[in-house]
Amino acid sequence: MFITFEGGEGSGKTSIIDQVYNYFNKTKQVLVSREPGGSFIAEAIRDLVLNPEYKGMAFQTEALLYAAARAQHLDDVLIPAIKEKDLVLCDRYIDSSFAYQGYARGLGMEYIEKINDYAMNHLPEITFYIDVDPEIGMARIQSRDKYDRLDQEALDFHKSVRQGYLEIAQKYPKRIIVIDGHKTLQEVIDEIISILESKL
Repeated sequence: MFITFEGGEGSGKTSIIDQVYNYFNKTKQVLVSREPGGSFIAEAIRDLVLNPEYKGMAFQTEALLYAAARAQHLDDVLIPAIKEKDLVLCDRYIDSSFAYQGYARGLGMEYIEKINDYAMNHLPEITFYIDVDPEIGMARIQSRDKYDRLDQEALDFHKSVRQGYLEIAQKYPKRIIVIDGHKTLQEVIDEIISILESKL
């Protein structure tokens, strides 16, 4: 199964994925990857698109760079892993582009679908969206050593991202499962593991 994890800044995705991996890796073949990035060329694109020095990046450029990194990631990592592994867990995927660029940047969902045509043919079976109020999420990441280009956006931007995610979840109710990220980290992890066990 191809499983993706989505959420705004401070939603705890990385910690959650680590624990889900640790749980299932005892009995199954599991691969963990991330977007943007996950492979050599895709990581190079990640360094470019998230670098806070590039403040003047056009929204279309940003969206196209994410789509390019995703296409490379699919060929290098995801497609081979889906064929070989029991579980493929990915930190972010196309729904991030829908929420951040399609909705919050105002580029529209159709535009994101068009430039991500390759990824639209390789959608995950399940996407967990960890829903957290942006004010709480941004407070959680204050201790980070550095902020990337999207972390530095205003609170209103992150509120728009959340609204985008919630609208996408309504559009794809069979694929996207909304998880209350205001619960304790362990409660969220237990809920996700329970859902995955029932699906497997």
